[in-house]
Amino acid sequence: MSEYQYYEFLAIDRPLDARQQQELRALSTRARITATRFVNTYHWGDFKGDPRLLMSRYFDAFLYLANWGTRQLMFRLPTSLLDFETASRYAATDSACAWTAGDHVIVELTSEKEDDDWEEAGEDSLSSVLPVRSELAGGDRRLLYLAWLLSVDAGESEDNQLEPAVPPGLATLSAALQSFVEFLRLDEDLLSVAAEASKPLDRIEPSAAELTGWVTRLPAEEKDALLARLASGDPHLGLELARRFRGERDGSVDEKGSRTVAELKDAARRHREQLARLAAERRAREQARREHAQAAARERRLAALAPRQDQAWEQVYAAIGTRQPARYDEAVELLADLRAVSERERRPEVFDRRLVELRQQHPKKQGLLRRLERAGLIDGPGNVRGEQR
Repeated sequence: MSEYQYYEFLAIDRPLDARQQQELRALSTRARITATRFVNTYHWGDFKGDPRLLMSRYFDAFLYLANWGTRQLMFRLPTSLLDFETASRYAATDSACAWTAGDHVIVELTSEKEDDDWEEAGEDSLSSVLPVRSELAGGDRRLLYLAWLLSVDAGESEDNQLEPAVPPGLATLSAALQSFVEFLRLDEDLLSVAAEASKPLDRIEPSAAELTGWVTRLPAEEKDALLARLASGDPHLGLELARRFRGERDGSVDEKGSRTVAELKDAARRHREQLARLAAERRAREQARREHAQAAARERRLAALAPRQDQAWEQVYAAIGTRQPARYDEAVELLADLRAVSERERRPEVFDRRLVELRQQHPKKQGLLRRLERAGLIDGPGNVRGEQR
């Protein structure tokens, strides 16, 4: 398999100007560069740029994908929408970390697992995950908690470490968060047991009535300042207000959870074993059902065959006479049923005698002989089962 690396950067809050696009072009002559996007794919060689540096200077989202198993995401948000202290409580390892770049906080997430079913399909991955950035900017901390679980999954968290605050809604992830989980291959069993301590997500977005009442209670000077920012086209004002409203509505969410890393991993193991046990039980029930259905069908087939054994032998000879391998299979299957009927009638010697005659008439059909042997109708190339030489 050839090498494959996919890089995609997005500028969301502010488009790239001509000078910035020219600076990026100096890093790659092959990349697709627009005012909002930088994309490049490598089948040999490496990208000359530093993704961290590019995120600091130009971009708000980044996705990297390599066919040896590395997957990476980065999201940049203004400190007015995500403070570093909050992010670092959840992301402080190699797999999940947060760092500052000027007046921005960047969350970086990395997964290092081998891809058993690798397909070159990076082009649509970032678009499916991207809405998590807006969710995080609006105060939804589920992304941060999933980042912490990523560290646990990677074995980078101490067993006695307490989990951070568990946000509501882990059991009902948005489509973007589910894409995030799938892209970074987060352990689904670990997520399932973590979600057990997560309260239901009643509502993310505030209602119009709630927002109206909240804004009405703001001091007049603050409302004037907010209107001025709105008039100036501040792109982050709406998300900032939603984040602030949610914080005041939901109260403090900074208290640590009550479970340790070891407890979560042990619960995930038990959950995995339980699912495997339930799956095995389902397979066993399905196998028993199939076997019962097959046995009932064979009973009906043998009952119908008993009064027409002579005609069935004629069918066997006709199928063998075609010299077609598929018809050999048909003949052998019918012979097995004829043997079963003869044994039920306690006349196996009648079947054995006719099978010897058939063998004597077709001594050179090796394909037929091999099929008869595999079906247990003869002991070897020349013997009917149980026949004495």
